[in-house]
Amino acid sequence: MKAPTDEKLLRNYLAGDDTGFELLVRRYSQDLFQFVWRFTRSQAAAEDAVQETFLQVHSSASQFDFKRSFKPWLFTIAANKARDYLRTRKRKREVPIEAYVDPDGDTGPSFVELISAESPLPHEPLSVDENRKRVRTIIETMPDKLCEILIMAYYYRFPYKEIAGMLDIPLGTVKSRLHAAVADFGRSYQATFEEKPNPPQPGA
Repeated sequence: MKAPTDEKLLRNYLAGDDTGFELLVRRYSQDLFQFVWRFTRSQAAAEDAVQETFLQVHSSASQFDFKRSFKPWLFTIAANKARDYLRTRKRKREVPIEAYVDPDGDTGPSFVELISAESPLPHEPLSVDENRKRVRTIIETMPDKLCEILIMAYYYRFPYKEIAGMLDIPLGTVKSRLHAAVADFGRSYQATFEEKPNPPQPGA
């Protein structure tokens, strides 16, 4: 038997069937937790944000436009909860750009490898810890909008059209912002090598 669509479950809930809402919670709780955790790096914050997201779905369900898809609307709410947390904590976001693109896997290209394809990097060996430190330093200074677009496009692979809806920006802006994010990270990453001081010469 084919599983009901998200939109069908929401319609059922609005018609008085509470199981529609319960099924949506089961369907998306884990995905939302992982999504928010990528922004906040806090288990407690992610758990709170997931609860607040579904509370908002509950209170705003009657306002949902059924011409749209439910999932982007849901993740938009969750992203807003993550931003609220970051603003409250008044700290800079730490995004694991050095991590693998596939959030559930330990293989495949990392953000650094993706970015290096856009901007060749020096062939200098780095330990894992050294690379993490370089990446973390760069990410701490990147604009939030650029970090955000990388997470949505690479980690969660939302189609550009859905990202546009989630962020309420034109499709062209999604493409240009993602290109800017990749280029910005690549330039900054390469600059960390160029700024490295030359080692002292023997006898100096």
